[in-house]
Amino acid sequence: MDGFLDTGLGTGLIILLQCLLVTVVILVCLAFLMYADRKVWAAVQLRKGPNVVGPWGLLQSFADFIKYIVKEVVVPAGADKPVFYIAPMISFVLPLVAWVVIPWGDGWVISDINVGILFLFAISSMHVYAIIMGGWASNSKYPFLGALRSAAQMISYEVSIGFIIVGVLISTGSLNLSRIVLAQDGDWGLFSWYWLPHLPMVFLFFISALAETNRPPFDLPEAEAELVAGYQVEYSSTPFLLFMIGELMSVFFMCALISVLFFGGWLSPVPFLPDGPVWMFLKMLAFFFVFAMVKAIVPRYRYDQLMRIGWKLFLPFSLAWVVLVAIFAHYGWFWGTYQRWVLGG
Repeated sequence: MDGFLDTGLGTGLIILLQCLLVTVVILVCLAFLMYADRKVWAAVQLRKGPNVVGPWGLLQSFADFIKYIVKEVVVPAGADKPVFYIAPMISFVLPLVAWVVIPWGDGWVISDINVGILFLFAISSMHVYAIIMGGWASNSKYPFLGALRSAAQMISYEVSIGFIIVGVLISTGSLNLSRIVLAQDGDWGLFSWYWLPHLPMVFLFFISALAETNRPPFDLPEAEAELVAGYQVEYSSTPFLLFMIGELMSVFFMCALISVLFFGGWLSPVPFLPDGPVWMFLKMLAFFFVFAMVKAIVPRYRYDQLMRIGWKLFLPFSLAWVVLVAIFAHYGWFWGTYQRWVLGG
């Protein structure tokens, strides 16, 4: 058996099982995260939320899933059918593929590549194509307007996210996500993590993540009062479900990325407790709760406000921060806080 696992076929089988395990875990988590998102929203509005299907409504997401699966797929008469079907598949697959480089623990990663950040940049840049294809393939003006809005919004905030991550890379000296986590391992527990030296960028990254994933208050591509449902308006049944799952998966992925880049990933917040994947999962849940609270309490921005924040505030601020971090790291200021490539590289 050991000899078989060392062969190419055995290695491929192991990788396939790892991918299947991560996929199943992520999808099951998404079902309960959708339930939690609706419960948080309901609690803020002083109502119960899902509470009928299953104990305490825990199976509501699975009931919704079955409903979408059995409904009829309606395709507009003038739609480009191949592109119409490919777009939601791309929207679902790309966020799923991005999880292969996310480390859950020391050695708990499917692909611990040295250019993990570049891989994520490539995946996130291609996600825009799914939105544009979905809006254009419907052969309708309103979805196309929603797709243009979404593409402009995502590209605008991808630039800021890229510069923010560059600041972390300068401090770490590595593009490997596991080494970024290890660079935050220190004697001071949570005070050794990157959230403290890169504190301004934590807020910018979180807000940019809201805009990148089309979450309120930046859900302009899906503004019901303005564009019915944006680029998704002509979709129904399973294709719409794939769009919805892809968007929620992107939100959960951003929670994982924030945890890895700024909050120590799988590292324990206090030195005397052991590290492990449990800490990573708890941090992701905490950030998802913040995402849900923002959705419930913050009013929607106008589109001109959204673009102004991205290009006139976040872009110059994140670019200036990259220059400052480079100076701090080069000269070893602040007790070498920004100069951790000895550990991370």
